[in-house]
Amino acid sequence: MANKEKNLINELLVEVFNNILTIEEKELRDLGVELSMSEVHVLEAIRNAEHPTMTNVAKKLRVTVGTLTTSVGTLVKKGFVKRKKGVEDKRVVFLHLTDEALNVLKIHDNFHDKMIDAVFEDLNLGEDEVLIKSLQNVSEYFKKYY
Repeated sequence: MANKEKNLINELLVEVFNNILTIEEKELRDLGVELSMSEVHVLEAIRNAEHPTMTNVAKKLRVTVGTLTTSVGTLVKKGFVKRKKGVEDKRVVFLHLTDEALNVLKIHDNFHDKMIDAVFEDLNLGEDEVLIKSLQNVSEYFKKYY
C-alpha cells in the first residue's frame, strides 16, 4: 500500500473517531448530561462487565485500577456510581450504577443506534457487507495489537 493511501486511511480513521466523540458529547450536553465521554465509557464498561469489580472494569477499559479509581471517585461524587465491598473478600470492590447512570446509558445507546442507522441509510446490501467485514478486520487488528 502506498504512503498516500496509508495517510488517507489514517486521516479517515482519526476523523471518524473524533467526529463520533464530538457529536456524541454535544448530544449528551444538549440533553443536560454533564459527563465527559470518558466518564460515559466508564459507566458503559461497568454495565457491560459480567462481574463489575474495579479490577474487571479496569481490564475492560485497558487502564490501571489506580486510573479507574480516580474516574470512579468522580462518578460517585456526581451520583452515577456506588461502590460496595465484597462480602467474602473485603478487598474486592464492586461497582453499581445508579438510576441516573442507567438513564445516561439509554441516551448513549440511542445515539449509537441513530449513528448506525444513519451510516447504513444510504448503503446497499453489498456495501453493508463490505463495510461490516472491513470494520471487523480493523477491530480484530486492534484487539491483537492491545
